[in-house]
Amino acid sequence: MVNVTKRKTNKFVYVLVACVVAASGILALFNETLSADPKPATAADTSNAANVLETLEVKGRAPKTGYDRTAQFGAAWTDVDRNGCDTRNDILARDLSDVTLSGSCRVMSGTLEDPLTGSTINFVRGQQTSSAVQIDHIVPLSDAWQKGAQQLTQDKRIAFANDPRNLQAVSGRANAQKSDGDAATWLPENKAFRCEYVDRQITVKAAYKLWVTQAEKAAMIRVLDSCS
Repeated sequence: MVNVTKRKTNKFVYVLVACVVAASGILALFNETLSADPKPATAADTSNAANVLETLEVKGRAPKTGYDRTAQFGAAWTDVDRNGCDTRNDILARDLSDVTLSGSCRVMSGTLEDPLTGSTINFVRGQQTSSAVQIDHIVPLSDAWQKGAQQLTQDKRIAFANDPRNLQAVSGRANAQKSDGDAATWLPENKAFRCEYVDRQITVKAAYKLWVTQAEKAAMIRVLDSCS
């Protein structure tokens, strides 16, 4: 077991994204990646997000009929980028600090500065403790299914489910509270993260041509208007 100091660079994210693209063959969806570390969105970021939001189609939520996580988006946390580590461990290694590994990539412990709550969580792998830190889909899979993902190919849905831009290590409690809520029904209790959170939702929805509901768009605009 070795102790690994997290290097906060974009190299890891770019490599991970490139591997996912090679496996799925959809380069256009991965032209950009987001920073590994939660940070307040800048005025330029939010201005661009507001512009991108205006390009998203506004429609009602489609029925959830036919939704099945594994059947539609692939098995959870597979090694889609063929780097020898499953997606959960890739994201834990990216988002935690003071990471301890077993082997080349199995994250055994680390510290999470949880962006959803603003709290610090000491992660320790174990049957009773692993759930304290979960991997959140910024745009939930069920929400995506009801807002355009039904029309995507299977490869694109698998890429969506494993896209680092749409994944974040978070408090398990907060992730459970969020469930499959969109911006109209759920926002992080940590208000300092809301600008980045909404910015990332818009970025991901634009990349995969997913739509927003009218209430969701209105909630996103309210958040973006509060960003400085």
